Amino acid sequence: MIDTHTHIYTEDFRDDEAEVIERARLCGIEAILLPNTDVASLPDVLRMCGNYPDICHPMIGLHPTEMPESGVGEALDQLEAQLFAASGQLPPNSPYVAVGEIGMDLYWDTSREEEQRAAFVRQLEWAVRAQLPVSIHARSAHRQTIEALRPFVSELPGGVFHCFGGTADEARELLETFPRFALGIGGVLTFKKSPLPAALRLAVPLNRLVLETDAPYLAPTPYRGKRNEPSYLLQVVEHLARLYEVTPEEVRRVTTATARAIFRLPASPAEA
Repeated sequence: MIDTHTHIYTEDFRDDEAEVIERARLCGIEAILLPNTDVASLPDVLRMCGNYPDICHPMIGLHPTEMPESGVGEALDQLEAQLFAASGQLPPNSPYVAVGEIGMDLYWDTSREEEQRAAFVRQLEWAVRAQLPVSIHARSAHRQTIEALRPFVSELPGGVFHCFGGTADEARELLETFPRFALGIGGVLTFKKSPLPAALRLAVPLNRLVLETDAPYLAPTPYRGKRNEPSYLLQVVEHLARLYEVTPEEVRRVTTATARAIFRLPASPAEA
């Protein structure tokens, strides 16, 4: 399995991060992708990827709800310099597997919509220049996200709509409009009253899904309300297997192949 989106570099895991990584390995996770959220969180992402380079891989971006109250341009300048280094181009030994977590979030506050859009577009331009996939956060901003992303559809190598929780029509529109993208599916799928299973059943083939936890958030049933972690992907896999009427092994195989293709990750050592 591949956990395509998790924040296990945060303080929530500082006391037992080695154990969290070990549990992930034991349950079959071969790669863990870590998106930062702002300038301050990037060193923690890079620290963890340095400690576990065989399994942890960094992304880089500015989350829409983590934009500073002032100085958004300066924050983006710092992240852009980190991504492209002195040459202005992606270095050949760059560790970054994606630009993320980026996007738009109008759930709590709509007053910064244009500022969010501008930051989102600038980071999409980075992804095009670097030819990196993107990890997109879109909350209460389905239409706005599509409008900002559509001009880049032919230039981006791919990406993931992180933590998808929309309707079947929204899923269908995203996948038809952005054919190199997948939907990120995690613990929400397992919630008792979640409409997500019905949306996936109606509109989404298994090969357009990737697994994610968004840890420490959104732990699946039976861990709901507790700290999430990558090993809990097992519960998501079980639910997907029942939903698509396939074996858990088939869910692992298909979602891992999709994640590898999007993020250009190598095959596991056992398969190389």
